[in-house]
Amino acid sequence: MPVAAVLIFAFGDSGDIWEHLVKTSLFGYVKTTLWLMLGVGVSVFVTGVSTAWVVTMCRFPGRKVFEWLLLLPLAMPAYVIAYAYTDFLEYAGPVQGLLRTVFGWQSARDYLFPEIRSLGGAIMMMGLVLYPYVYLLARSAFLEQSVNVLEASRTLGRGPWRTFSTVSLPAARPAIAIGVSLALMETLNDYGTVDFFAVYTMTAGLVDVWLGMGSLAGGAQIATTILVFVVLLIMLERVSRRHQKLYQQASSRYKPLPAYRLRGAKAAAAFAACALPVLAGFLIPVAVLGRLTLIYFDRAWTPEFQVYVFNSVALSAAAAIIALAIALFVAYSRRLHGGKILAFGTRVATLGYAVPGAVLAVGILVPFAAFDNAVDALLRQYLGISSGLLLSGTVGAVLFAYVVRFLAIAMGQVESSLEKVSPSMDMAARTLGYRAGQTLVRYHLPLIRGGMLTAAMIVFVDCMKELPATLLLRPFNFDTLATHVYEFASDEMLGEASLGSLTIVGVGLIPVVLLSRMISRTRQALGESAAQT
Repeated sequence: MPVAAVLIFAFGDSGDIWEHLVKTSLFGYVKTTLWLMLGVGVSVFVTGVSTAWVVTMCRFPGRKVFEWLLLLPLAMPAYVIAYAYTDFLEYAGPVQGLLRTVFGWQSARDYLFPEIRSLGGAIMMMGLVLYPYVYLLARSAFLEQSVNVLEASRTLGRGPWRTFSTVSLPAARPAIAIGVSLALMETLNDYGTVDFFAVYTMTAGLVDVWLGMGSLAGGAQIATTILVFVVLLIMLERVSRRHQKLYQQASSRYKPLPAYRLRGAKAAAAFAACALPVLAGFLIPVAVLGRLTLIYFDRAWTPEFQVYVFNSVALSAAAAIIALAIALFVAYSRRLHGGKILAFGTRVATLGYAVPGAVLAVGILVPFAAFDNAVDALLRQYLGISSGLLLSGTVGAVLFAYVVRFLAIAMGQVESSLEKVSPSMDMAARTLGYRAGQTLVRYHLPLIRGGMLTAAMIVFVDCMKELPATLLLRPFNFDTLATHVYEFASDEMLGEASLGSLTIVGVGLIPVVLLSRMISRTRQALGESAAQT
């Protein structure tokens, strides 16, 4: 419905705004967006693939710790790290202050320092927090690679680099392509970072046209352009895997992956390659936010802030429960009945994750407002009363956007958990006289509760971090932690925004811990499966 609403409304009358945009800033939006996506794509590919390979295939001091430390930046929203580094690197910040003290510089004219609020700064910020998407999928692919193929490569005299480039990287290419695509979709969705850095992307242009110029039709037209980017991303990801069919060589004997033991300078280089993303993407921002929180705690910890925390937790928890219930219903229906119609419906229902939050907001507001206006008109005509806003401009609209956007996460996790339950379980339950619903409650739910908990936590945290949809759909005088942090940071009050930012990061650590435990058991699960075979 949101996507259809955007496409239909885009053909409406936007006055002269679209022609004005085409003549002035539209191509600038497109150009900036393309450069941002290119920069982030290269950044997450290099960082994610290199760190995944090093911690999987090499042995060096600290490797075990880096397996989960490298996931920590995933808890850091891009707009939060942007706020932290602005305070850290700006003219009055500690870095430039230390440089002026050490070298005796008196003003900014005495030295050159890169501007953090720039396109390059936005690429760096997003690259630091989005590379875990590639790291997660690439590491899983490297853990699942065939030991026999790796040993054959070594037998042929290929060293670590040639084995990586000719064997491991091609085998992991589909997983890496998905990881990069996810990171680029999150780049398209970002609004807080690009707005704070004054980087005018398509998403920033959409919000500016909608709120600044007061044209929802113009915003829908830009949203349609963004949808073209999303479709191209999905097509490129699928085309990259179209002619690739890679199979693992089956074996009943489990063998650990052959590892390259690093010593001396090579071990130090590997340690530095893994430590740098963790330091820059998590530890430094947390230290900056922690310092600001201590300084401004009395100003930030207010009754209003506590209300924002409650709003965020309540909305996110409700969205997680609803998304989990829908995912369980659909996934179990597919398990019982299957069929092409259910499969197609499931694929359509999970497309929301590929649609940026700002685009969803336009697509949700249009039909919701039309419904509100129709009901209000009927009540005024026949009863002489006004219904006001029933859907648009309510918490329900925000909740609906959360569920639409993050249903794919819950669906994927629940389906994965259900697939691990043997079909014989259903047959045995039917033999004992249990109906499908009774079988689900009595047998399946206890077996998949771990996967359901993981799905609920990930959806919960993603809702806590979601900014564009919340900012555009929330009711008047209603704030969450994300909008609270954005508003203070927009007013250059980074100190007052620090407590909210740190709270979002702290909550975001929960799924990171769960993901770390899941990925560390991947190779162990493969070994157990091989042993059973």
